Amino acid sequence: MKPPAREPLSHTRRSALHLEVRDTYQSTDPDFLAWREGRRTFTPDNRADWWEGWHDVVHAATCRGVSVRRARVVSEPLTEYVRWEYAYTVTNLAAGEQVRWLPRRSARDLAVPAVDYWVFDGELVLFHHFSGDGALIEREYVTDPALAAWCTSAFHEVWERATPHEEYKPVD
Repeated sequence: MKPPAREPLSHTRRSALHLEVRDTYQSTDPDFLAWREGRRTFTPDNRADWWEGWHDVVHAATCRGVSVRRARVVSEPLTEYVRWEYAYTVTNLAAGEQVRWLPRRSARDLAVPAVDYWVFDGELVLFHHFSGDGALIEREYVTDPALAAWCTSAFHEVWERATPHEEYKPVD
């Protein structure tokens, strides 16, 4: 499989945009399973509980001035998996990401790719292709300028409507 997003992010100079549109991902994730069973696998105040290589790469990027933004288009009420992501988002924020949430019903008139993706510096697009149960099956890197521009535009439309993590209150 091609390298994960941390590879291009480590070389990004200006911006990294990440759009997530799924309601569930890898349901066998050990941290998710522990959370699901009521065991909290991290405490926000203790970075040793959760700081990983991904956080290092994001932190290094933001320290060199890269804007790292993640927008999540979600169904409400949130699925169990997305509720876990919501709880875990404090780790993204601590690393320097900006995160926003957009209820799917508020995106009904937006033209948005049906797959998760990253856009690095407005030039390189990384599409994540998942199986129905949320397992990552392929990373596809594309350098088509028109596609990168469209994905960037779609991200910005979502971002403008979305609510910052600190203000987003999921519907039960």
